[in-house]
Amino acid sequence: MAAASLAYDQPGLRPPAPVPGEREFGRLEMLLRLRRNPLTIWRARHFRERIIAEQGLFGFNVVLSDPVAVRHVLVDNAANYRKDALQRAILAPGLGEGLLTAEGDSWKRARRTLAPLFTPRAVAGLAGRMAGPAEHCAERFVRQRPGRTLDIAPEMTRVTYDILAETMFSNAIAGGAEAFGRALTRYFETQGRIDPLDVVGAPSWIPRIGRWRARPAISFFENEVAAIIAARRALRQREPAGTRPDLLDALLAARDPETGEGLSEAEIGANIITFIGAGHETTANTLTWTLYLVSQAPAISDALEREADAAADDLAGAALSGQGLALTRAVIEEAMRLYPPAPILSRAASADDRLPDGSEVPAGALVVIAPYLLHRHETLWSEPNHFRPERFLPGRRETIDRYAYLPFGAGPRICIGLQFAMVEAVIVLATLLRRLRFAHAGETQPVPVQRVTLRPADGMPMRVSKRDRPAG
Repeated sequence: MAAASLAYDQPGLRPPAPVPGEREFGRLEMLLRLRRNPLTIWRARHFRERIIAEQGLFGFNVVLSDPVAVRHVLVDNAANYRKDALQRAILAPGLGEGLLTAEGDSWKRARRTLAPLFTPRAVAGLAGRMAGPAEHCAERFVRQRPGRTLDIAPEMTRVTYDILAETMFSNAIAGGAEAFGRALTRYFETQGRIDPLDVVGAPSWIPRIGRWRARPAISFFENEVAAIIAARRALRQREPAGTRPDLLDALLAARDPETGEGLSEAEIGANIITFIGAGHETTANTLTWTLYLVSQAPAISDALEREADAAADDLAGAALSGQGLALTRAVIEEAMRLYPPAPILSRAASADDRLPDGSEVPAGALVVIAPYLLHRHETLWSEPNHFRPERFLPGRRETIDRYAYLPFGAGPRICIGLQFAMVEAVIVLATLLRRLRFAHAGETQPVPVQRVTLRPADGMPMRVSKRDRPAG
């Protein structure tokens, strides 16, 4: 298949995103933009310059879009760069001290303990169990009245939740997709907004409106997780150990291979919330944006349908092979380039440092590595604002600098579930496109908004229609 035939060539049409200007913002306007949608704070120079070091709202800050410098911070000298206070203020109230938020020894212990659950072999063993929830999602769509408009965003939340329930929790959390979805939306729309008080470093005892409004969602997470843990502990007392091996069992039985210590009750709960919340939220958003992009590119949509049809019924095998659904994977990777699940990573420098280009990073400086910037940077990508999945096809994928593309982060804190998430997204997308077609039904283009993850501001309305697969 010729790469040129996949190009997104419609004149003047490119995926929606805030248009950066040259004008710099004052302090008040910057605070308002951070509160409403942090994507809008970036200026045109951020997409042209690779390293910007200056005094800002957070004190001295460094914005890195240079792959060599990114590697230095996230890999080569990662020990000097810890999660910053603002990031923890947003995430920790809801996610606790799980893998996403923990630091130091507690993070190392949890990472060592959970890593065996996400090896390529372990993911391969789970891939076949992803197909059922994906098929059920497609069947729900097929049964809808023809031409009906659906908001795809919560539907993708539901299917990724169902996959997580089936593969990681042996359906211990089955049936709660809608309630968890509502709680997550409330959490990200409230606690997920950057609070000006956190930006200026106000004392934590001063009430934050977002934190107060997020409290019902946080209470829901805590109560549900406590019930899940209690039910599984009771089950483990009745059944022999290992009868139901899954993530939940692993968390309860986990022992650090170095110290022999288990995870505390708080750590178990925090990691369950992290995997249910952040884990499936990011994949759901990726699928939502992918379906939108596909709906805007008929040639790519047709090619994806042919590829899914050719994979027959073994989508899991095709997804794991790396070749059978190559275009499907490339489309998903390009969607994550344009709409990275985690649009910003930030670190605080523990000690003075010097970047490879000679730039100084003083102790206490905020270092920002924004995949949203990096993935659209004019010096790193050809046509950075256009949908070009062919750049991720085999033969071209290998030419992309490892540290110019960070949908899952990099270094010691790279997303532990990245292989799981990629296989899951490929299986779901191929399953849907074998049976259905999607047409964006919004009156205007969707607006990406940063709420920890990158969501469409008003959902993603789609008209879903059944397609007739070719015979034979």
